[in-house]
Amino acid sequence: MNTWITPEEARLAIGRGRGKGVRIALLDSGVEVGHPALGGLELSDDIVIVPDDAKLRVVPGEGRDLYGHGTAVAAILHRVAPEAEIGSIRVLGESLSARTAIILEGARQAIERGYHILNCSLGCGIPEHVLKYKYWVDEAYTKGVHVVAACNNHDSGRPEWPGFFSSVLTVNMARVAADREVYYRPGSLVEFAARGVDVEVAWRNGGMKTVSGSSFAAPQVAAMLACLLGEAPGISPVQAKALFQRVAHGWTDSIMPPNQR
Repeated sequence: MNTWITPEEARLAIGRGRGKGVRIALLDSGVEVGHPALGGLELSDDIVIVPDDAKLRVVPGEGRDLYGHGTAVAAILHRVAPEAEIGSIRVLGESLSARTAIILEGARQAIERGYHILNCSLGCGIPEHVLKYKYWVDEAYTKGVHVVAACNNHDSGRPEWPGFFSSVLTVNMARVAADREVYYRPGSLVEFAARGVDVEVAWRNGGMKTVSGSSFAAPQVAAMLACLLGEAPGISPVQAKALFQRVAHGWTDSIMPPNQR
């Protein structure tokens, strides 16, 4: 059953929400659960999709991050939506690469396990794989599951999936300092931008790192969405996108990231 709220109600919900009752699946490189920036966060799932001959298996993640990327994203999610449940589904390896089949299985696992939001700080630009991504993005949409994705870090206009599907909340990095701020750029499949340039994030081995990338802007929007859903649980993906378009700040040249053309 859909919930109808006004843009002003949505703005207030995003500002005061904490993500309670909302489950976010993190499709990434794993999460270092002992990292101090996570403040003792307990993951609702911690799994890895691994190849096994011609099949794929699901094995325990053991609280490990192979790169640091997933830990950074998890810390942003937890900071902005501290009461949201976060599950780690490791689909990226030590070089942040993955087979499409592994990403698809990770998404399938997230949908089957009842997550409300899939945070995908990743993208595939292989045209032959478009329909493979469309299958699970469409399944998420029909089941009311929200997909938030990052865009390409070198050229935001370069097609990548899942970000270049219109049902997805696709996010670029912006030169802003504050959390819970989203910007809207109409006329593009990469419609939104959030904090993601020169930000300090949690990294591997308990460390911190200053980075730039749409990967770190996407969880800002995913967490804001969790805050919204925590206050208004019945909002559908299409409603959420429409509300974010209404509550977002207008695009300005002052926030222009290096990958924007």
